[in-house]
Amino acid sequence: MDIQLLSEYLEFAEVEKGLSLNTINAYRRDLISFLNYCSDKNIENIYDISRNTLNTYIMNLRGDNLNPRSIVRKIASLRGFFRWLSGNEYIKNNPAAFLEQPKLPKRLPKVMTVQEIKEIFHSDLNTEQNLIVELLYDCGLRVSELVNLKISDIDIKSKYIQCFGKGLKERIIPFGNKAKDAINKYLNTRNTIITKYGLNTKKLFIKNNGKFLTRQDVYNFIRKLGEKIHKHISPHTLRHTFATHLLENGADLRVVQELLGHSDVSTTQLYTHITKKRLKEVYFAINNKS
Repeated sequence: MDIQLLSEYLEFAEVEKGLSLNTINAYRRDLISFLNYCSDKNIENIYDISRNTLNTYIMNLRGDNLNPRSIVRKIASLRGFFRWLSGNEYIKNNPAAFLEQPKLPKRLPKVMTVQEIKEIFHSDLNTEQNLIVELLYDCGLRVSELVNLKISDIDIKSKYIQCFGKGLKERIIPFGNKAKDAINKYLNTRNTIITKYGLNTKKLFIKNNGKFLTRQDVYNFIRKLGEKIHKHISPHTLRHTFATHLLENGADLRVVQELLGHSDVSTTQLYTHITKKRLKEVYFAINNKS
C-alpha cells in the first residue's frame, strides 16, 4: 500500500484544513491501522479497496468491542481520506461515500457551579495561573487556543481577543475587567521572564523556566485545581461552564455559539439541556425540603 498517499493526505489536512496536531496524529493511527488490515487481506493497491472491504473492517472493529466513539472517529478518518483520494483522482470511485456514521447518545458536558468557580479563583494562584483560569472560564477558550495565543491577539484597551479555533476559523471574544487586570499583571511577570532568558517571542504564555506553556501543563494544572474542590475537571470543563453560565443568565444562543466558535448551533444547543436539567434539580430539591 502506498504510504506516500497517506503522508500527502495528512499534510493536506494539516496545512489546508488547519487541523490540530492531535487530530492529525489520530487520523494517522486510524488510517495506518486500516492500511495494515488491507495488507493482511492481500490488498496492495488503494484502488482495489471496495465498499465491502470497508464494511468488513468496521464489522471487525465492532467485534473487538472497541469504544463506539472510537469507531465513529475511525469511520470519519476513512471518509475524509477517501474523499481526498477521489477528489484528487487517485481512485475513480469513492467506496467510503455512503459509509454510515453510528449515532451516539449525546452526553451532557460536565459543568461547575458558581461557588466552585469562586473557590478556584480564591485559591492561591500566581499571575500565570490566574490568567489561565480567566481565559478558559471568562472567554471559553479551548486549551489549544490558549497555549497558542500571541501578544498581538489581545487588544487590552478594547478588551477583546482575536482567536483562531478549529480549521483556523477566526472569532472575536470580548473579556471583562477582571480578565483585563489578570492580563496586565501577567504581562509584568512575563516581561521579567523574557528579560531573564533574553527571549524574543510573541507567544503570550512563557513559563518561569523560559519554555512555552503546553497543553499538558494546562491539563495538569486544572486537574490539581479540581482536587482542591474534590471534583475531576479539565480545561474543557471551564469552557463548558462558561457557556452554561452565560445561558443561565439570559445570553442568546446564537451569541454563545459565536463566542464558542461552533459552526453548528445544534452543538451549542446541548448546553440548553444542562440549564433545564439544573433547573429541575433545583426545583425538586426545594420541593423535597418543603
